[in-house]
Amino acid sequence: MKAIITGISGQDGAYLAKRLVHKGIQVTGVVRNELFIGTGLDYLGVRGQVEIIQKDLGNANEINNLIKDKRPDFIFNLAAQSSVAESFKNPHSTILFNVHSTLNILEAIRNFSPETRLYQATSSEMFGSVSNLPICENTLLNPQSPYAISKSSCHHLVRNYRESYNLHVNSGILFNHESVLRREEFFIMKIIKTALDIKYGKQDILEVGNIDIKRDFGHAPHYVNAMIKMVEMDEPDDYIICSGESVSLRSIIHHLFNYLNIDLDRIKINKKLYRPSEIIDIYGDNSKAKKELGWYYNITFTKILERILIEYQNNFYHD
Repeated sequence: MKAIITGISGQDGAYLAKRLVHKGIQVTGVVRNELFIGTGLDYLGVRGQVEIIQKDLGNANEINNLIKDKRPDFIFNLAAQSSVAESFKNPHSTILFNVHSTLNILEAIRNFSPETRLYQATSSEMFGSVSNLPICENTLLNPQSPYAISKSSCHHLVRNYRESYNLHVNSGILFNHESVLRREEFFIMKIIKTALDIKYGKQDILEVGNIDIKRDFGHAPHYVNAMIKMVEMDEPDDYIICSGESVSLRSIIHHLFNYLNIDLDRIKINKKLYRPSEIIDIYGDNSKAKKELGWYYNITFTKILERILIEYQNNFYHD
């Protein structure tokens, strides 16, 4: 069997590639530039078992030719401009790339390989601020950032192609999920690296924006298992993948600083780092994924945080 992973250079792509390789599936990873595939595949020991090719997902002809050539059993579309903060700075490019690339893949499947099964990465950010928690698959979308708007569009495109053309295309609505392979500009890795810098005298303070918001955090290696389960189901659908509980960013920082014996007065709030629009609290209901996919998750985020910290310090951080 053959699979294509777009965005294989990200944390999810690397963990997903490892899972698929171990299942005996031939994996082709699509990147924008072969010079920047990240360290994840090497770290997980599967770099030599994955074919890497360079394609422009915004170019319909390139994607059409790729799908016609490979005729993959599965496509996992993980590629996106995925930073909420960056999307406020560059809304045009965020929406253009995220939506256009997804549409190109759907059209290529429809026209040239209708038996291919698609996993489309959407996002909990699509729901925005809601009055009733937890969020389930039927909660109305209320996106509050250009990134969320782009992912909402992708979500509706997948549903439209599934219903209009009877394709096996699925949306995975993943809430925040972290790992040691997360890029350092994202919140969890930013605070882990900065906390270690403070501990070893390389930095004085951790500067943050609004840390009284709450998010539903999980562990990326466990979440990619749900992606595989979706494309293996007899019928396609949309599934929320989450831990089912929210934790405040403040409590995460305090736990990490206490774990490393760092004074809490090293935390500085900078209101210039606040986003123009912010979701105060969000967490999901993963009962559908548990019931239909047989996917289970029961790890507290404090345990994940400590695990990532230790793994990062042992393998990536230089004091």
